[in-house]
Amino acid sequence: MFGLFRKKNSVKDWRGGFSNLSTDMHSHLLPGIDDGSPDLETSLFLIKGLMELGYTKLITTPHIYPDVYPNTRDTILKAYDLLIQEIEKEKLPVIVHPAAEYFIDEMFSERIKNKEPFLTIEGNKVLVEISFVGPPSDLSYVLFDMVTGGYQPVLAHPERYAYYHNQPEIYHTFKDKGCLLQVNMLSLLGYYGKEIRETALYLVKNGLVDLVGTDLHHARHLSALQTTESVNEIQSILKDCQLINSSL
Repeated sequence: MFGLFRKKNSVKDWRGGFSNLSTDMHSHLLPGIDDGSPDLETSLFLIKGLMELGYTKLITTPHIYPDVYPNTRDTILKAYDLLIQEIEKEKLPVIVHPAAEYFIDEMFSERIKNKEPFLTIEGNKVLVEISFVGPPSDLSYVLFDMVTGGYQPVLAHPERYAYYHNQPEIYHTFKDKGCLLQVNMLSLLGYYGKEIRETALYLVKNGLVDLVGTDLHHARHLSALQTTESVNEIQSILKDCQLINSSL
């Protein structure tokens, strides 16, 4: 999908500003299972806010992060079922799809070896994240195992891993290894700081971004997106990006 925002003029109202994307593929909307929404009421509030921004499909990606958020397929699907019941009660015209954001560690490698079925964002696409402190020493091998195992890794918010900021060539290497790269929309706004924004802009400028996501956790994230200035800035930055959000 080419230049989703290319023909869009500056908006005067943020509502519907991301309708061209149609799908948000990274969010933490399931109630009470990670550092995202704590309860159903909050989940519904956040979902309605994303719908106002123009999204019609929400791929929710709770953390699977052993010792911190030890979720499983069962805990995620149980929370998803509770949420869907409430969405149906309120007759909200939105699709919610359960996936996960997998933390790459030794346990993740075991999942690959054991051919554990992953909760994908779509088809064979698996959203993965790595430590903010330092990269896994075997990251290249893990990515190789994923690809040879029939999965396409989608690296979540590569712009937020500070140890790569002085190694821009690494992002090109990820792409060469078969990774898709997903940038947080808030990174483009400078929400996480100047260096992260500059790295996100580098990824956009060099045509390395495949997907953008809100990575929505709470109302503060939503408020940062729900302004006319934010929508216009993000649209301007992404106008020439070859994004695949709307195909998910």
